[in-house]
Amino acid sequence: MNIRTVTKNGIACAVVESDSVVITDAASALDVLMTAKYEANTENVVIDKKLVAEDFFVLSRGLAGEILQKYINYGGRIAIYGDYSHYTSKPLKDFIYESNRGRDVFFAATQEEALEMLTK
Repeated sequence: MNIRTVTKNGIACAVVESDSVVITDAASALDVLMTAKYEANTENVVIDKKLVAEDFFVLSRGLAGEILQKYINYGGRIAIYGDYSHYTSKPLKDFIYESNRGRDVFFAATQEEALEMLTK
C-alpha cells in the first residue's frame, strides 16, 4: 500500500494506491486510516473501490457498517470511488445516496470527484 497526499482547497487527502485489496475487515480499514493520519497527516482517505473487499458492498454482511463506524469513531472521513452501476441492491443504492448527503462517507465515480467531495 502506498499513500499519496493530495491537497485541494487547503485540505489534505490521503489517496491510497495498491496492487491488491487493502480493506478486508474493520482492522485493515483502521490500519488505512491510521497510516493516512501518520504518513499524510490527514483523516481524509480516498480509495478505489477495487481496493475494498466486495463484502463491503453487501450490506447484509455488516462489514460496511462496522468499517464506517470505526472511521467515524476515530474522526476519519472516506471517499470510495469506482463504478457502482452494476449493483442492483436497492438498500445499497439508498445507502450510497444517503452517505453522499452527509459529511463523512462518500461514494464517487472518479478519484477527482472523491477528492472534491472531501474538500468542499
